[in-house]
Amino acid sequence: MSWDPHHLPSQSGKTFVVTGANAGLGYFTSEQLAATGAHVVLACRNPVRADAALAAIRGRVPGASVSAITLDVADADSVRAAAALLLELPRLDGLVLNAGIVHPPRKREVSAAGNEIVLETNYLGHFHLTALTLPALLRTPGSRVVALGSLATRLVVSRLDNLQLATGYSGWVAYAQSKIAMQVFGFELDRRLRLAGLGGPDGVQSLVAHPGYSVSGLTPGIRGVNEPSRPQRFADNLQGLIGAQGKDHGAWPSVRAALDTDARGGEYYGPRYLTRGVPTRQQPTNTSLDPLVAANLWSRTERLTLPFPL
Repeated sequence: MSWDPHHLPSQSGKTFVVTGANAGLGYFTSEQLAATGAHVVLACRNPVRADAALAAIRGRVPGASVSAITLDVADADSVRAAAALLLELPRLDGLVLNAGIVHPPRKREVSAAGNEIVLETNYLGHFHLTALTLPALLRTPGSRVVALGSLATRLVVSRLDNLQLATGYSGWVAYAQSKIAMQVFGFELDRRLRLAGLGGPDGVQSLVAHPGYSVSGLTPGIRGVNEPSRPQRFADNLQGLIGAQGKDHGAWPSVRAALDTDARGGEYYGPRYLTRGVPTRQQPTNTSLDPLVAANLWSRTERLTLPFPL
């Protein structure tokens, strides 16, 4: 069945949470979900930028129902506090795991918990948040988790054996490994939900999406949300000639994974032409689906965060 990102089905009465929602892909995911009539909770690290995003959505989507909570996915205390607020929601129809570091530090840095900072931000914090909010998802029939992957998973080969990159650190490898971990987690979560009898269309489903090659300079300008410089606009327009797209379009796969009633847990969505285009179902890398990689990653992640209640 074809999917038109410009004409989304009504989600009135439903509630979605998007992490890292004050800018980029997270902002446009939130805006597009809000346009369906759903209530959208923007989970953001910076309250000032969250307020700017709320104002932008309300200005661009008349009647939008949006709110914000503070969430720093690299801080375990912040994750626990945010999860406690989300558990108070009467329903949680979708949890979009979008927040992340796109431009990693040149030198290895660690979180307060001692984990490599890109891994903590892009993956470990989302595993932690999902584990803590699972009760809200379970009491909402047909709820979904959408994990944000990346094209980087096709460009770096890793079975995640050197997860913390204590030696041989590279910002690019740190980013790619964090996104491989996110994809492995998204698919493994769906397998475990189904094995526990908690998955499927009437339970909780986990899907994975990637945004293709999405850049700020091809994205609509929005005050306080997306304000690229003229040189960045120029450079990104040149990248458009080789397949780049705006982040408003990059949000389409996540939105489809969250909303499409024909989508099923364990599926993978991305742009039709890999780097850009309307969202379609795609085939992930073999590593992303490898049960041995998943089992190893899951057990190590639990030791670094908490036991997942499945």
